[in-house]
Amino acid sequence: MRAVVLREFGSPALLAVEDVPSPEAGPGEVLIDVEACGVNFPDLLVVQGKYQTLPETPFSPGKEVAGQVAAVGDGVTSPRPGERVMAQVEYGGYSEQVAVPASACCPVPDGVSSTDAAALGLVYLTAHLGLTRRARMQPGEWVLVTGAGGGIGSAGVQLARALGGRAIAVGETEEQRALARKQGAEHVFDADPEALRDRVKEATDGHGADVILEAVGGSLFAACMRCVAWEGRIVVIGFAGGEIPRVHAGHVLVKNMSVLGLQSSDYRDRDPEGLRAMQEELLALCRDEEIRAEVAATHPLEDAANALLAFEQGKMRGKLVLTTGRA
Repeated sequence: MRAVVLREFGSPALLAVEDVPSPEAGPGEVLIDVEACGVNFPDLLVVQGKYQTLPETPFSPGKEVAGQVAAVGDGVTSPRPGERVMAQVEYGGYSEQVAVPASACCPVPDGVSSTDAAALGLVYLTAHLGLTRRARMQPGEWVLVTGAGGGIGSAGVQLARALGGRAIAVGETEEQRALARKQGAEHVFDADPEALRDRVKEATDGHGADVILEAVGGSLFAACMRCVAWEGRIVVIGFAGGEIPRVHAGHVLVKNMSVLGLQSSDYRDRDPEGLRAMQEELLALCRDEEIRAEVAATHPLEDAANALLAFEQGKMRGKLVLTTGRA
């Protein structure tokens, strides 16, 4: 099979498509003919050697796949060969085939393409976990989403609206802000840390944001600390801006706020049943057109390096997906 292979950590330019042995489905596993694989910011960090967990080289990046079951291992009764599924993996998705635990597979409903299914993986699960599992968002609450227009930001705005919240989006570019408006954000602001507090207070009649999905870090995180409502919850998702901020405990105390961490891939190992149920809900929301897999572009496997460079250069709008031509 063909796979995108990294032999040493560094620039995405080091990625190359190679012919490698096809994997086999072991006991409790299924072999998926990959039709689409989502591209995510953590993939870039893995390639650069900066992610919290790193595989041994050589390996193929990629944390989410969608396609058709080609074979099953011993003891697997579901899914069956020929069924369309998606799955979350630690790495290995940038390939024409991947073997995964059967428990990691989620059926893809009719009406949802493999490209859309792959796009509805990691970033949508992260946003859903942030809103529901970590922040316990309630209908009618104000939800501030930073990094709007990117993968998690786009997912956060859509899911906040779909789950009954009122979304406020913060985007770096006008194109990203326009996308957030289209996706249902009631208020959209640029990423000016100095002005953000006053803008959010004005938009919410002085209340502030009940829930904040924060994926940028740096000075924008500090601004979010000033935007949060009394008993508000800030969910720390990542640091796309490159700077890991410090939390001032005095601010946390005065506002009775909660600062919550979210490492979404932990749920794949610690609560696979709950994660699969959440994935099924996301696919159903997409099928019913409550949310949309905002795929900005698709790339063949051979173009994986350029897809990751879009993250490195901050040119993201929506979701990028690699396709294998097997659909």
